Amino acid sequence: MALGDMMASRFSQSSVALSNHLDEFSSREDGDFGSHGRNWETASSSGAIAVGTTMTSMAYLPQTVVLCELRHESFEACVPSGPSESGLVSRWRPKDRMKTGCVALVLCLNISVDPPDVIKISPCARMECWTDPFSMAAPKALETIGKKLQDQYERWQPRARYKLQPDPTVDEVKKLCNACRKYAKSERVLFHYNGHGVPKPTANGEIWLFNKSYTQYIPLPVSDLDSWLKTPSIYVFDCSAAGEIVNAFLERQDWNSSGSSGSSLKDCILLAACEAHETLPQSAEFPADVFTSCLTTPIKMALRWFCSRSLLRDTLDHSLIDKIPGLQHERKTLLGELNWIFTAVTDTIAWNVLPHDLFQRLFRQDLLVASLFRNFLLAERIMRSANCSPISYPTLPSTHQHHMWDSWDMAAEICLSQLQSLVEEPYAEFQPSPFFTEQLTAFEVWLDHGSEHKKPPEQLPIVLQVLLSQCHRRRALVLLGRFLDMGPWAVDLALSVGIFPYVLKLLQTTAIELRQILVFIWTKILALDKSCQVDLVKDGGHIYFIRFLDSLDAYPEQRAMAAFVLAVIVDGHRRGQEACIKAELIHVCLKQLELATSHEAQTEPLLLQWLCLCVGKLWEDFPEAQIIGLQANASRICTPLLSEPQPEVRASAVFALGTLLDIGSDSSREGIGGDEDCDDDEKFKAEINIIKSLLNVVSDGSPLVRAEVAVALSRFAFGHNKHLKSIAAANSKPQSNSLLNSLPSLATTRSLSGRYTNTSQYVQHGSTIPSQIGSVMQVGSDSVFGGRDGRVSTSSPLSVSVIMHGSPLSDVSSQHSDSGLLVNESSSNGVINYSRPRPLDSGVYSLCVSAMCTLAKDPSPRIAGLGQRILSIIGIEQVVTKSTRFTGGSARQGDATGTTSPNLARLTRSSSWFDMNGGHLPLTFRTPPVSPPRQNYLPGIRRVCSLEFRPHLLNSPDSGLADSFLGSSGPSGTLERSLLPRSTIYNWGCGHFSKPLLAAADDNEVILAGREEREKIALDCIDKCQHSSVSKLSNQIAICDTKFETGTRTALLQPFSPVVIAADENEQISIWNYEETTLLNSFDNHNFPEKGISKLCLVNELDDALLLVASCDGNIRIWRDYSLKGKQKLVTAFSSIQGHRHGVRSLNAVVDWQQQSGYLYASGEMSSIMLWDLDKEQLVNSIPTSSESSVSAMSASQVHGGQLVAGFGDGSVKLYDVRTSEMLVCGTRPHIQTVERVVGIGFQPGLDPAKIVSASQAGDIQFLDIRSHTDAYLTINAHRASLTALAIHHHAPIIASGSARQLIKIFSLEGEPLGTIRYYPTFMAQKIGSVSCLTFHPYKVLLAAGTADALVSIYADENSQNR
Repeated sequence: MALGDMMASRFSQSSVALSNHLDEFSSREDGDFGSHGRNWETASSSGAIAVGTTMTSMAYLPQTVVLCELRHESFEACVPSGPSESGLVSRWRPKDRMKTGCVALVLCLNISVDPPDVIKISPCARMECWTDPFSMAAPKALETIGKKLQDQYERWQPRARYKLQPDPTVDEVKKLCNACRKYAKSERVLFHYNGHGVPKPTANGEIWLFNKSYTQYIPLPVSDLDSWLKTPSIYVFDCSAAGEIVNAFLERQDWNSSGSSGSSLKDCILLAACEAHETLPQSAEFPADVFTSCLTTPIKMALRWFCSRSLLRDTLDHSLIDKIPGLQHERKTLLGELNWIFTAVTDTIAWNVLPHDLFQRLFRQDLLVASLFRNFLLAERIMRSANCSPISYPTLPSTHQHHMWDSWDMAAEICLSQLQSLVEEPYAEFQPSPFFTEQLTAFEVWLDHGSEHKKPPEQLPIVLQVLLSQCHRRRALVLLGRFLDMGPWAVDLALSVGIFPYVLKLLQTTAIELRQILVFIWTKILALDKSCQVDLVKDGGHIYFIRFLDSLDAYPEQRAMAAFVLAVIVDGHRRGQEACIKAELIHVCLKQLELATSHEAQTEPLLLQWLCLCVGKLWEDFPEAQIIGLQANASRICTPLLSEPQPEVRASAVFALGTLLDIGSDSSREGIGGDEDCDDDEKFKAEINIIKSLLNVVSDGSPLVRAEVAVALSRFAFGHNKHLKSIAAANSKPQSNSLLNSLPSLATTRSLSGRYTNTSQYVQHGSTIPSQIGSVMQVGSDSVFGGRDGRVSTSSPLSVSVIMHGSPLSDVSSQHSDSGLLVNESSSNGVINYSRPRPLDSGVYSLCVSAMCTLAKDPSPRIAGLGQRILSIIGIEQVVTKSTRFTGGSARQGDATGTTSPNLARLTRSSSWFDMNGGHLPLTFRTPPVSPPRQNYLPGIRRVCSLEFRPHLLNSPDSGLADSFLGSSGPSGTLERSLLPRSTIYNWGCGHFSKPLLAAADDNEVILAGREEREKIALDCIDKCQHSSVSKLSNQIAICDTKFETGTRTALLQPFSPVVIAADENEQISIWNYEETTLLNSFDNHNFPEKGISKLCLVNELDDALLLVASCDGNIRIWRDYSLKGKQKLVTAFSSIQGHRHGVRSLNAVVDWQQQSGYLYASGEMSSIMLWDLDKEQLVNSIPTSSESSVSAMSASQVHGGQLVAGFGDGSVKLYDVRTSEMLVCGTRPHIQTVERVVGIGFQPGLDPAKIVSASQAGDIQFLDIRSHTDAYLTINAHRASLTALAIHHHAPIIASGSARQLIKIFSLEGEPLGTIRYYPTFMAQKIGSVSCLTFHPYKVLLAAGTADALVSIYADENSQNR
């Protein structure tokens, strides 16, 4: 499969995937992976059709799945962290890049004089540095050997300073060491000791030198040597019993660590030719300095040793090894390729056997040390064949039998087989070794079958080496990209090998074919660690990504990755911001956004999201960039994106607009003259227009978007603090019962003079800004808010035919309010400071305060917290009180004292007044005196305390909503800015790239298998429902006592487990296993004082089901893991009602969910039905009800997506289809005998979209074919003015109705009574209370009944064996 073929972007809406872009990088076959999103590809649909047609219908199972993104699992639970500032790259970056600056070569050969403790064999090893010392005079031989040794070392470190000391005395070695350390300073010094002409080291680890006359051997303790050379240092000891020296060093280290002074072995590296009891090999097949030869001339040594063991040993002349053509640093020559393969093999062995931190220290920190240790692995292999074991410190595990040596032997044999012909014919071309091709193939095989839980791919260091070659580079990069995509652990492994400097260097290439894969690799690295942003800017790497982003020939998903990389580069990095501004990144991004919004075709959402995030990060807290953005009309370009269907795009657009707001101090907005005044005016107007745009989405259906709006408003509140404070103070008079009863309603139309009609309507807590805010916002603004292709704004249903009244703020004035407001009228010096007047701005500021209060009562706890923090910035605080419950006529302990009104909050001033009163809150809440100046408060921000009207809480450190804004001394404005709420959309977006992008998640197959199993169960049950005859439904198989104080309000049966969910008026939700009569979980839907529940629904019931809870105020909360005790998690929350009728005091929301379409329908005391798309988390339409009465009951078709039927308070019934332009299909008024509201309504089982059952409070049940006939074709007078509930089975031909008179009746679709469940006072008989709710099992003939006495009963057919 091609690299891009496996890209599974959750934002991708187009058929063009990354497979089209990167498929040239790999030749693997395409695959097909499922996606956990809309339109599951399963066999259920065909299976449903196979059920066949019965007297009702054939089964249909929905394929839509919503709210399944990562953010839905943890939005409320945690804040995403984003890329680490000191993560994987920092961990493996060479912290102390070091080089060896000086090399001391000490040769104690004493040629022609054998040491007294050595008995040589004959023939014996004689070669030193590939020179026979007996082939010339001893002095000449010593000089030649020394020169050759220096040449051999210079091959590995040509820039070091070399000092040679042949046959030295102790004083000469001391001078040598001191001179080397003085020259090297803090760099590493290498000390090479050849002791072939002196005795073995002593048991104390002393090495032997000479006296001046060469008549005596003089010992040199290693302690002296160590004290002269100091650290960092590396020692090479080539002599017999060299292990004695290493042991002495280690003993010295132990002694030093016990407290004595001296240098540490931490920066000391030791390489010794053999262990303490061993003698160097004397065989003539080896040179005398075999250890040194392995370390300094590894290719020659390896080939000579292998040649005698190869099948070619009889045909190959050993002297040809010295004639291998080419240079070691030229990889296209035979010698260069051999050296390249040797480096790859030894690197691979070391990386696979060493701890990664030790590998970094020895093989990535110092070039000379790395070369010596690679060659040391060869020395161990060769010398162990002669029963000699080289040792080192740090100690390395044994590697002489590692299987990678077989690969080296094969490469060596291929070389030797063509060596003779190459030497004889100088112009002949050598055949490159298949080594790297084969190793890449092995790596690819591992990618096909490997995982995090299996052994890591041992070829990773070879992939790194292959990046150096143009012929293998592209394939290696593609495979590397696939590996990095496997997860953070893979990125960690790749960085531990040392990939970072390689991929950084590759950004300087101009190869077009490498652009996409390099962008992808950098995306995976930066998704985990942004610390390398400094390296990218330093090396000009940002230019590479800007050019790629600006190239329209690249596909959108790839350009989105480039935008992500650039966003990380500028994230909190001023040099990165400045460099990208200089490279005109702002204009590149805005041009791309303008092109995207102007095209009719759907643009890749991922690209839109990251273009917005990129520019937002670019000008975040960077005034110069903000000015450039404003001058480039950034707000006009970004505003249309606020209506995009993807929540991530909308949230990113809010972030881009919000970061354009300058949060400079108010002093910058004081009166200044000249051109600066004019510029300030223009900036001020631009910011006001941005706020007008943002206020349109304060009611967005996605908490992700509303959170960004809250953050943007906090920036605006900080920068315009005095204006907002003055508005709040001007509207908070002592005679007022509330601050906001004098603020303008958001739904009223503003006149040109900037005045509003003052209203005081009531809206339940959590309501959002009404739809007409869009038209209000457009007054005085040049920009028109609207989406592409004529789409209306996210939260502005402009198609509403009746102007809705009511404000989310005016509820504060209601006697039913759950909160009051504390207004801080004074700034830090106790006096309100007004800046110069701004005509036409007071209305916008009032709307801002309104929006802030709306956010403070958001149904999402996180956003409500953000809203409360914003109010604290402008000196307003909501004091939330617990709901007052009365027992025996007196309030409970802990509630407010001295009043019985739930509206306990009164206007007062900031906590500075409370502090003056010793922390005691007076009971009467009189208007306190003006606070004297306080020196310790931050300028422009006052501390306010959150109270529950308990005096002891005033002294609690946790009581203040604005505690995070408290500060001490420091530069004005700096500390306060850092305490503002921070955006999270950037971190959420980064999480997308840290996940695998090229392959489906491992759990997709499990998810699909689970769905298929549930579908099979559902189809079997549906078939039984449609074919079975139901005689009675009176077998009470279970009864659960929920102990609800207010009785059961609504109930719901789970489809695939014996679980019933019940809720009461106080929105306490209980989940029971009715087979075992055990309570599984119980929790409160929310903590607001105002309670009331409207509906329970299951979302994604065929998958990982979610519980949708609709409150009477229109707030929707959706929960996951709701059946696990204490483990429930809030998936999302929003207000489904956007305004209501004038004068209404309660919304009485009516809600239903339609899985087929993914739509949520909501209405209440209003003239429209709100249509929410939960996949988009967006209000997509508003259906005019065309009725003067309000909706009292509603049911969405579970067969035909987009169809719903609504019953009204006047007894009328209407059928709607949102797929049609008119939406209203037809209507009738079946309940004409007694005009009562419709209590229950629903579609009859089957595919007929017009057959409806409707029940009114009067007790009559009407059976309608609403398209064919206006009158009911069947009427059942089930109850007398006491009908409270109606339930219609989705598949079985039965309905049930409940009465307040403790009665449930069961009917067939033909009106035939099937059974009655009554109240019996006898001890053993079943009994029920006043029926409050009825619900059928989705696929079985089971009925759950909730009653006013808190009991929930489960009924089955009397012939069933459900128990």
